[in-house]
Amino acid sequence: MDQTAVGSQLRSARAAAGRTVASVAQDAGLSVPYVANLENGRGNPTLTALSRLAAALGLELAVTLTDGEWAAPDRDSPPASLVRLGRTPRFRRVVRVMAEAAGRDEADLSAQLVGALAALAGVVPRELAEPDWWRLLDALLLITAYPPDRG
Repeated sequence: MDQTAVGSQLRSARAAAGRTVASVAQDAGLSVPYVANLENGRGNPTLTALSRLAAALGLELAVTLTDGEWAAPDRDSPPASLVRLGRTPRFRRVVRVMAEAAGRDEADLSAQLVGALAALAGVVPRELAEPDWWRLLDALLLITAYPPDRG
């Protein structure tokens, strides 16, 4: 098992959900240092611990046995600037407005937004900063919460 890949996947899922290590650890019934170490590629997690972490993050644990080198999915962790943005009260307010307008669950929408924004970062030829993320979010907010008058 490649602990670095597992840790990267855990960190990515947690960040996409806008959660802290402490909140995920609490929901999984694990210690904060244990989860932090796993995210940093240290430690040797049990299937029970991984199953509990997956459940805490709203994921399904899948185990694959191969005869070759295990390859992590192509999905990278969200950029640090996006992770910081996802933790702000302003981001949470925007998600709340968008979720209400679209009739969606806030937590699901937050995770999808972070994932979509992270994917958009790969299209831009430079690293995006907080003002860039806000411009993208403002556009999505306008589209979601204020659709054009069709009448």
